[in-house]
Amino acid sequence: MADADATERTAGAVRGVLAPLALAQFICSFAGSNMNVMINDISEDLDTTVQGVQIAITIFLLVMAALMIPGGKLTDRYGRKRCFLAGLAVYGVGALLSAIAPGLGILILGNSILEGVGTALLIPPVYILTTLLYTEVTSRARAFGTIMALGGIGAAAGPLIGGLITSAISWRAAFVFQALVIALIIILSRRIKDPLPADPTRPFDTAGAVLSAVGLILIVTGILAADNNIWLMIALLVLGALVLLWFFLSVRAKERAGKEPLLSTSLFRNRTSNLGLVTQNIQWLILMGTSFVVATYLQVVRGYDAIQTGVIFTAATLGLLVSSLAAARLAERHTQRTLIMTGFIVTIAGVGVLLSMVSGTPSAWAFAPGLLLIGLGIGLMLTPSVNVVQSSFPDEQQGEISGLSRCISNLGSSLGTAVAGTILVAGLTTRAYGASMITLAVLGLVGLAAAVFLPRSPDPSATR
Repeated sequence: MADADATERTAGAVRGVLAPLALAQFICSFAGSNMNVMINDISEDLDTTVQGVQIAITIFLLVMAALMIPGGKLTDRYGRKRCFLAGLAVYGVGALLSAIAPGLGILILGNSILEGVGTALLIPPVYILTTLLYTEVTSRARAFGTIMALGGIGAAAGPLIGGLITSAISWRAAFVFQALVIALIIILSRRIKDPLPADPTRPFDTAGAVLSAVGLILIVTGILAADNNIWLMIALLVLGALVLLWFFLSVRAKERAGKEPLLSTSLFRNRTSNLGLVTQNIQWLILMGTSFVVATYLQVVRGYDAIQTGVIFTAATLGLLVSSLAAARLAERHTQRTLIMTGFIVTIAGVGVLLSMVSGTPSAWAFAPGLLLIGLGIGLMLTPSVNVVQSSFPDEQQGEISGLSRCISNLGSSLGTAVAGTILVAGLTTRAYGASMITLAVLGLVGLAAAVFLPRSPDPSATR
């Protein structure tokens, strides 16, 4: 009887942890997309351009991607809960600073830098704690389903919520909303218990952290430079690739010397995880790329306001909500490979429907069927892709793989905004819109190809 009561209390504690973790993923995903409907309002208020706002959005996503690996590694040294709370605090300060920003520079400092750093600190603990606390494959799928559902909803509903707040009050109030949610998460986080003790003696590879961050920043900056200077783009891409090569060579040298690098090369020897990382990257690339392109097109080309643009995105939000919340039931009936493949097929079909219907009619409702399919497809595969990667490694490597996994996903988000946004901003016309969406669909085919090579049966380690 006593054992049963203890088990019930433990289960209740685990369930209580899920709320702040899921809300944290929601607000970080929301921050990555809600500014898309504020493009006109922010550019007019701060006396900047559409490209200036695009740069602010991309820098936020890029800072997350560049610092996610170091953020994951720091959890081993300082503890998962401590890093989670520190990230929330930094994020909250950034949100409040953004709300009072007098110009683009302060907005970039608050939103792009501080919120980006805060996200890089708080997101890896979300996935590490979930993996450690939910040890059975079905319960873990259910937990990740809830977290990814709120993450996907945050990204897809960001335009709607941001549009409502912007139209009713001001774009600045959207950042106050973020700060209030952060305060709620901090209160709810009191119930979190770190399942593994922190190890203050754990070394931290500062040089590796700098090299990895600089390499990623150069790569994405090169993509952003494509519409201004092709030679600068090539130079930045080559330089970024060389810095990342330097990073991996330094990792190998440290391992040979018996030292602990920022990332273990063993992470890249797992074929299933590598394929899962590719699918994660492309899922977020398509989601954030679609959000930026469609929102920009609606406001700049068709002249819609923030709330009209947000309402149109409700279809994608609904699709994400339905498929993400069904993640646990779907995981019991289908393999993760099947779910990811199906998700890409539905998403690519959604892009095709979006292009065909929008080009044939001026009606705003023409966007709904395509966005609904895109939301359904991405929601269908977000959870299994994360589960594939996280479940491929033992507990002692969860800090590293969580940082790498979130880095790859957020790099996809920043690449989606950079690649599709660069094509669109180069010529804000219907033709540029079509070219951007076709590019996203082609990249979706790459994700589908990676999913095809995933194992047909679950990784045995998923049930440990």
